[in-house]
Amino acid sequence: MESRKMTGRWGELAAAEYLKDKGWRIVAMNYACRFGEIDVIAENQEYLSFVEVKLRKDASHGEAREFVTPAKQRRIIMAAGKWLMEHPTGKQPRFDVIEIYGARGRLEYLNHIENAFDTT
Repeated sequence: MESRKMTGRWGELAAAEYLKDKGWRIVAMNYACRFGEIDVIAENQEYLSFVEVKLRKDASHGEAREFVTPAKQRRIIMAAGKWLMEHPTGKQPRFDVIEIYGARGRLEYLNHIENAFDTT
């Protein structure tokens, strides 16, 4: 299990580095509350993005984004609402998914899906 946790952490750090390279500022990582956890919270001049990172070795069992189920989306939305109550902002919030494919710390492919789901 520890190896799986370390692999997940590697994926989250890779996603954060990708966002920084694109000009985003990382506000928080692994924000957790009673509603759920948000992997990365990042902002640019316009948006505050709550990012779910999904890491897979390959897409043989489905694309990584498919594992962000409606139930997972609801937990992320609830957690984001709590975070926003604690940290008010004038920026437009949105929910992104970053799919990462790779193994043993080697990034094969990264796909940033902006506005992947909404609160409706």
